[in-house]
Amino acid sequence: MKITNLGVLAYYCGRSICGSEDRYIYDFQKGIAAMITKNGKEILAGFDRANYARPSVRRAAENVYFVNALGHSNSTFIIADSSVILIDCLDTVERGEKLRSIIREKTDKPVRTIIYTHIHPDHRGGSGAFKDEVREIIAFKPAKRPLCGMDKLTDIQGLRGKRQFGNELTDEEAVSQGIGPREGVCYGEHREMLAPTEAYDTELVNREIDGVMLELRRLPGETDDTASIWLPDHQVLCCGDNHYGCFPNLYAIRGGQYRDIAAWTESLQVLMDYKAQFLLPGHGDMVEGREAIEERLGNCKEAFSYILNETLEGMNKGLGPEELAMSIKLPEHLSGLPYLQEHYGCVEWTVREIYAAYMGWFDGDPVQLHPMDKNEKCRRLVGLMGGAEKLLAECKNALSEGDAQYCLELSEILENGIESGGQTYAELMTVKAAALLLMADLETSANGRHYYIACAKELMK
Repeated sequence: MKITNLGVLAYYCGRSICGSEDRYIYDFQKGIAAMITKNGKEILAGFDRANYARPSVRRAAENVYFVNALGHSNSTFIIADSSVILIDCLDTVERGEKLRSIIREKTDKPVRTIIYTHIHPDHRGGSGAFKDEVREIIAFKPAKRPLCGMDKLTDIQGLRGKRQFGNELTDEEAVSQGIGPREGVCYGEHREMLAPTEAYDTELVNREIDGVMLELRRLPGETDDTASIWLPDHQVLCCGDNHYGCFPNLYAIRGGQYRDIAAWTESLQVLMDYKAQFLLPGHGDMVEGREAIEERLGNCKEAFSYILNETLEGMNKGLGPEELAMSIKLPEHLSGLPYLQEHYGCVEWTVREIYAAYMGWFDGDPVQLHPMDKNEKCRRLVGLMGGAEKLLAECKNALSEGDAQYCLELSEILENGIESGGQTYAELMTVKAAALLLMADLETSANGRHYYIACAKELMK
């Protein structure tokens, strides 16, 4: 049976789960994630409309222009004596061409210098649009070497990355990317990323490029090669992805190396120390005014420090990753700030990542030292619960009650406890897909929403 939408899935399960406004309300006293709420989809869509609906080109200072929401990431260009210095190039060549046209509206000087704030393709994918005019491309090498063998994980990280970013979802399904408009690759556009001609392996570089003074500093945060670009004569600071307009991916669910939150916190302090008048982030709108910038960066620094310290203190008391993830929340004076809303990353995922980074996989419970084979344990649990049909009925009942997470956790037991290919298994996959789609509509993180829907659609194939 091929299922194509939540309404059909709900009907198949025997009871509508789509018609009630309060179809599901989590009990926060039981420690359910704060970003799961009955109107998560609407909250996420509203955030997207308020922040990324229309591209803008704004003059930050004399000869410095900030391009926001033209692509998934932002770009900044500086008109120098005889050329243009371009900081990041958007996510696809097609959008890079649009950026090139915008630059041409301001000046006929060619783009001779490109500076990458970091390696992520959504900041470099449009550089191919400038290949006929650029002469120098500047970047930093990572402060820490990638783990040996990371290149062997391209298939699984590619799959999980597509799920996280919702690359194969429709606009209606995706609703929001969390930190900008959808990437151009979702619409058939392509990337062409020009390689750096100069990759610095130092912390600080001062350059004069075509009459413009720049201080380039490696500031590890979202990536270990992230660079800030300070224009002292203009009081403009480009911070890359070390700050943007919602809670960042302190951990990305596609997987990757640990993003050192302590180091990221220190980088935020360095950004504050510049006393900038204009802060130009890699995603989201420009922040103007020294006090506004210091307040915002200071609050983000406090939030990161709070999460790290609370997690470490809880770990030292013997608490495990799940207990900590369910109990640690930002203080009220931080959790209500618009730029710390969990529309991209979230506190819960961050806490688990900190635990794994500092203590590894073992949560301290001796039961977990040599656990049973998962399939064997689930097979026994299915029998203990009265058999596959009874457990399937309970999965359906949980779904009809709107208890999607409970449905998914029961589904995991049944899925691993029976043979695939039979009628019960087929019905279970339908129920699981419905639960995933329901969780997607409750999720306020764009990454989480995409992942739920992408996995549901994989079950529908």
